[in-house]
Amino acid sequence: MYKLLIADDELEIRNGLSHYFPWNEIGFEVVSQVSNGLEVIKYLSEHTVDVILSDIRMPIMSGIDMAKELYYQKSPIKIIFLSGYKEFEYAQAALNFGVKNYILKPTKYNELVNVFTMIKGELDQEKQSISSTPFIPDRSVNQTEEPFESDKIIVKIKNYVWENFHDATLEGASQMVHMNPNYISKYFKDKTGENFSDFVVGVKMKKAAELIKEMNHKIYEISEAVGYSNSKNFTRTFRKYFGKSPREFMKGSI
Repeated sequence: MYKLLIADDELEIRNGLSHYFPWNEIGFEVVSQVSNGLEVIKYLSEHTVDVILSDIRMPIMSGIDMAKELYYQKSPIKIIFLSGYKEFEYAQAALNFGVKNYILKPTKYNELVNVFTMIKGELDQEKQSISSTPFIPDRSVNQTEEPFESDKIIVKIKNYVWENFHDATLEGASQMVHMNPNYISKYFKDKTGENFSDFVVGVKMKKAAELIKEMNHKIYEISEAVGYSNSKNFTRTFRKYFGKSPREFMKGSI
């Protein structure tokens, strides 16, 4: 059985997909269900899965951001999106981040069967390919190192930022993983290719964009919510990140 993780912020949909579809008949086992992308990342820091079936629009961390995160981690996990018609373009764009397919809501039995039968075929081929390849030890790797330990550290740091985006700092991240701030700064850059400060700004801007789309917040309120006491600095940073001002972004969301 291949391990399947289901992510959707609607409990009814999660439960329906988990309990009322015969996953075991096509070779899958639902190992857990979560309500947003950040919970997916947290779950994966301690467990392994083969496939993620995820909604696109979820609070805290969207399916798109989750897919990007796993893509940059070079994760082999296969992702399938649940998409409404209005999210069709988002679903297509997500193919750039390793998303294998997308299923339109409301989900149809035959479509689930077809998509997951295809995914199982890919997983079977990969497993067969791995088992038929002779093992050759990599002498360049220190065999005493804990596998994926560095990835776990990066996941912890990123989780800290997503959960504390308002006032996340390098010092706070270093306390989380019990490492020197200067070392963490270099370590994060080496492992992700991105400066820690740039990652924090990116998270703040994504959260700001989510708040803008809700259409019930003023710009200065959003600025304060993501940690900017000066709304002009916030607007300048937002424009640099998205290529448009918060108000222009707001008009495009209507």
